Amino acid sequence: MRSAVLSFYHGQPQIARAMTPPELSRYFWVLEMLASLSSRSQFFPPAILRSIALHLSVATLLLVCLSGCNDARRTVAEAKLDSTPVLIQLNWFPESEHGGVYAAKAAGLYQDLGLDVTIRPGGQGTRIAPELAAGRVQFAFANADDVVLFRQEGVDAVAVLAAMQNHPRCILVRADSGVNSFADLPGMILQRQAGRPFLAFLESKGLLDGVQQVPYAGSVAALVSDPKTAIQAYSFAEPLLAQQQGVEVRTLMVSELGWNPYSSVLVTTGEMIREQPELVRKVVQASQLGWQRYLTDPAKGNAAILAANEHGMTAETLEFGAEGLTKLALPEGFPIEQVGMMQQSRWDELVEQMSELKLVDSAKVNAADCFTNKFLQSAN
Repeated sequence: MRSAVLSFYHGQPQIARAMTPPELSRYFWVLEMLASLSSRSQFFPPAILRSIALHLSVATLLLVCLSGCNDARRTVAEAKLDSTPVLIQLNWFPESEHGGVYAAKAAGLYQDLGLDVTIRPGGQGTRIAPELAAGRVQFAFANADDVVLFRQEGVDAVAVLAAMQNHPRCILVRADSGVNSFADLPGMILQRQAGRPFLAFLESKGLLDGVQQVPYAGSVAALVSDPKTAIQAYSFAEPLLAQQQGVEVRTLMVSELGWNPYSSVLVTTGEMIREQPELVRKVVQASQLGWQRYLTDPAKGNAAILAANEHGMTAETLEFGAEGLTKLALPEGFPIEQVGMMQQSRWDELVEQMSELKLVDSAKVNAADCFTNKFLQSAN
């Protein structure tokens, strides 16, 4: 036994740190036995006794820490198991227009309601309707006109929150292009995403006559290099990107012509609303609070977006975006407590416009079926 004690004396307490909990427990038991024997023996020098005491202290501390860490890991794991998984599909790369859900996730608002929310980035060509229809996602981002088109296609899509009251869609031109209004566009090249309803609206008014329409490249590069090129844009995003490259720009807001669908709309399905209304309520109200926080102080939401965006997003761009978006989400006199709310009259007008443009059949798409406010906090 004396030789066993001497081996502990020559060892180092650090060895305990590499042990698994069961190994550490056996180690602790041996140390206790040795300490008991040494306390009754006259043959153990003080230095050996001090070494045994040191090993006992280290082993005790590690056992306590490991126990606490295991308890913490169990708590996190149990919380994950108890949480309801929710997938939110974005309609574009993570940007300011999605700020509310990122702010909600960063603040733990979903987690507080027992939700394990995953936000899946979109991009060019992201198809929202099939994902919702197949149940692969429970919620998604879209614009109000998208919702109308989804329903025309037979997808039971329902808007449950609209972050922006006014739409950010604009035609972006260089300040030196000679274009001061939509009437000046003839002779320009317009990069746009074909098939978007706003184009049909502009064409119906003759505003794209004499304009060469080409595919949208997803950047401001063509506009920066050519004053005769215009691009589709969002008023709180692309203008800064152009200015950062030394080009002054002008925005032609489509909403000022009368095309103004709700934007940054959170969408789910009628099936979700019927079968899991409590889940829908939790997601909507946490997202609504997230938007209120983002519009008040976007810092945490922007940090989360910056971490999620893998396409060259910058903090400066997000700050510019949040400032511009706030003006669209909170037009003059619109209270922040009402963020997300939608009006029947706006949906009626949109469906009527899209019917006149031959984009939908008004006999097939009922405006009242396109949205609901009942899950929003201010509606209760």
